[in-house]
Amino acid sequence: MPEIRVDALTGLRTVIAPERAARGGAGVGLEVPPVPPIDPGDDPFAEGHEDRTPPELHATGPAGRAPDTPGWGVRVVPNRYPALTPDAAASPPERFAKPDLFTALPAAGTHEVIVTAPEPVACLAELPQQRVVDAVAVWRERMRAHADASYVHVHVNERPEGGASRAHSHAQLYAMDFVPALVARERERFGAYATRTMGGNLLGDLLQEEVRLRDRLVAVGEEAVAIAPFASRAPYQLMLVPRTPQMSFADAGDGVAVLLHDVLGRLARRFGAPPPLTLWVRTAPQGSEHFCWHVDLLPRLTPLAGLELGTGLHLNVVAPETAAAELRDA
Repeated sequence: MPEIRVDALTGLRTVIAPERAARGGAGVGLEVPPVPPIDPGDDPFAEGHEDRTPPELHATGPAGRAPDTPGWGVRVVPNRYPALTPDAAASPPERFAKPDLFTALPAAGTHEVIVTAPEPVACLAELPQQRVVDAVAVWRERMRAHADASYVHVHVNERPEGGASRAHSHAQLYAMDFVPALVARERERFGAYATRTMGGNLLGDLLQEEVRLRDRLVAVGEEAVAIAPFASRAPYQLMLVPRTPQMSFADAGDGVAVLLHDVLGRLARRFGAPPPLTLWVRTAPQGSEHFCWHVDLLPRLTPLAGLELGTGLHLNVVAPETAAAELRDA
C-alpha cells in the first residue's frame, strides 16, 4: 500500500507508491542508454583548450606548470555565465510602484566551475577512483577558499537529463551571501533535535538506526556510509553520511570520495550505464551550532509532474528498501 514518509532532515513528505510503477509507461526502466561520446573538438574543458575558458583560479598539477596550460589534473575557472557575481546590483526600488511587494536583491557571490579531469569523460563513474578522489579534494579546497560566505553549495549535473549543459564532467560551486531556505530549514531541525535530545546529532543518530536496521543500507566505507533515505524523493536516491558526525564537508577525508566512486559504479551497473544524475554536497552554513554534512545523489529517472511541481510533494515509485537491496547486489 502507498504511504507518506517524512524526511527527518527537512520535514518534507514523499509518497512512496511502488504499485504505481506497474501502470503503463510509468515504471523505471531496467537500463539507461549508453553515455554519448564527447567530441574533443567541441569540448572547452578538454586539456589543450585552456584558452576557451576564463583564466583559471586554481589547478592541480606538477610543480612549475604555468597557469592555463596543459598538464593539470583538476582545474577551477570562473563560470563564463555566472548566476552570482561579486559586483552584482539589484533593480532600483523606485522602479516599482509598490516596492514592498517586489523585493529585488543583488545576486552577489561567486560561481565557479571545477573541471573534474582533463580527459573528455561525461560521468564520474567512468573515471578511475583516484581521479574522483582528486576532484573531491578540490571541492573541499574551494569550499575552504570561500569559508567567509554564508553558504557554499557544490553540485554536479550529469547527462542532459540531469541538467548538464556541458558533457565534460564538472562540478559547480556557488558561494552565497545568504542561506537558502531549504538549507536553513535543515539547520533549524538539527538545532531543535539537539535541544530535544540534550546534544544529540540528528543525522548521526539517524545513521545509527539505519545501520542497525540495515533495510536501506547500501555500502559502508572507511569514513562514510551510503544509504537510500527513508523518504527518498525519487527512485534510487542515495545519501552519503559520515560515520562520525562532522559539520563541514571541507573537513572530510578522501575516504568519502572512495565511497562516492563505489556507489556511482553500483548505479552504473544497475542500469547498464551511468544514469542521468544530480548530486550535491550539503554542508554547515556559516555560524551553525548543530549540523552534519551529507552528499545526496539523485538519479533523474522519472520526470517531475503535476504533483511535484504543484505541491512540492514528491512521488516515488521505487521503495528505498528495494533500491538499497538492488544496489547492494550490484
